[in-house]
Amino acid sequence: MPLRTLVVDDEPVARKVLREELESIGDVEIVGEADNGVSALEQIAAHRPDLVLLDLQMPGMGGLDVVRGGARLPAIVIVTAYDKYALEAFEAGAVDYLLKPIGQERLAEAVARARRVSGREAVERLAHLQEIADPVSGPLPRKIVGKVGEEYFLLNAGEIFAFQADGDIVWIVTAKRKYMATQTLKVLEQRLGNTSFQRIHRNALVNVDHVRKMSALSSQRWLITLSNDQEFIASKRQARSVRQLLSW
Repeated sequence: MPLRTLVVDDEPVARKVLREELESIGDVEIVGEADNGVSALEQIAAHRPDLVLLDLQMPGMGGLDVVRGGARLPAIVIVTAYDKYALEAFEAGAVDYLLKPIGQERLAEAVARARRVSGREAVERLAHLQEIADPVSGPLPRKIVGKVGEEYFLLNAGEIFAFQADGDIVWIVTAKRKYMATQTLKVLEQRLGNTSFQRIHRNALVNVDHVRKMSALSSQRWLITLSNDQEFIASKRQARSVRQLLSW
């Protein structure tokens, strides 16, 4: 019998990669995709998959929220860019964990492991995993995926100076180079909530830890200079929040 599998990830590129890699593995049937936790629970109830490849870090309802909110869940393979938390989730009860970017060989191993898990063992693993799905847990450390050509890079939030939108493309600015982001600026802002990143313009999100100088252009205009000498002009709409940086 094919292993009925649901892919859950808020990143379209990540879902596409997982789907393509799964299609090359024999006896796997992809029953659907979900880009958020609410949709994931709906599709789990509708399709009753045998396996869910579940991204931990999604805006709104994240992966552990799905685990906590599901009454009848199948085997879970955690998908994340953060290895420490993935390992903790695996040790707690996930069938396996996959670190982004995901290779075909590693994905095939996770699928094979999911096939070997018996019904009783899957239930026991899920019960342990739900125990760590604590709503009072602090925010997860973040990894940002950047693309250069056909290569994907995992970046620490602290090494990123800014995100800058140019039409439909969002650039990740670091000290040494630029990367193309795999998410929109809005999604990045949501995922980096309660961190050092702040929106200063509809096209720019900067890391305030890398702000070196602020110059008042007018009562409602600020020129922000980062430690790599890149300059941004804050919009009037963001002027009040930008001024608050001076009281840090």
